[in-house]
Amino acid sequence: MKARLDYFKASPKVMKAMVGLEQTVRDSGLEYSLIELVKTRASQINGCAYCIYMHTTDARKAGETEERLYLLSAWRESSLYTDRERAALAWTESLTLVAETGAPDDVYEGLDPHFTDEEKVNLTMLIGAINVWNRISVGFRGQHPAAANAA
Repeated sequence: MKARLDYFKASPKVMKAMVGLEQTVRDSGLEYSLIELVKTRASQINGCAYCIYMHTTDARKAGETEERLYLLSAWRESSLYTDRERAALAWTESLTLVAETGAPDDVYEGLDPHFTDEEKVNLTMLIGAINVWNRISVGFRGQHPAAANAA
């Protein structure tokens, strides 16, 4: 597979704004480990190899375990995730698949014991941002470093 275009070069102003959103979400107060789990899970659902590669690599560098990364797509069946992470992952799946799920009340209400209203907004923006990144990367065929080096 070959990249279709360099989106940063093609539209630097818009991409700068996207990077700004990314930085704001990253600095929103959500814990880094949760951010990377959410980004990885949404990227798995969206089939974004570039983002899966990036976020699992970043998560490992920050101390995330291989086991938790391997089992992320089956988080419901694993005891390795906290209740807060489970609520965030359920919300991630619900919003990433919003056309199918409609963001059901029970999933939203599952956030209540674990997230403040501000954190709910920050988490939702995180989910929205990674879904945009996934669409950019999948749409323009972004290549992760291992594939670029192999090619």
